[in-house]
Amino acid sequence: MERRHSQQRERIYQTVAASYGHPTAQMVYDALRREMPQLSLGTVYRNLRQLAQEGRLRELDGPTARYDSVLRPHSHIRCLRCGALADAGTPYDPALDQGDVARGWTVRGHDLLFHGVCPACAEKIENQIY
Repeated sequence: MERRHSQQRERIYQTVAASYGHPTAQMVYDALRREMPQLSLGTVYRNLRQLAQEGRLRELDGPTARYDSVLRPHSHIRCLRCGALADAGTPYDPALDQGDVARGWTVRGHDLLFHGVCPACAEKIENQIY
């Protein structure tokens, strides 16, 4: 039985790693449920949390948690309309972890999240499609 769970966990990890959209647990579940009909949404949530605790995935905060397999520091951009999340092209700046950012604090890192409107939503706005 443990073997099946390990296979499930590995397929969950692979699904996140293959996605550029920083999937939610529901998105991972939807991608795998035909391939793995015995898989439950609860199992996906538990395995994503465990993968994040193990340091294999990064859990990104937001209205709904999303997961990223890219562990190196990098920034993200979130669409204000549809909630899509993508890697931003902005390089990580370690200088932000030093200096006067937080007087008296020992900074261990930072997350930078840009907010905007994704190309798909911008096109809908331009074409007045709702």
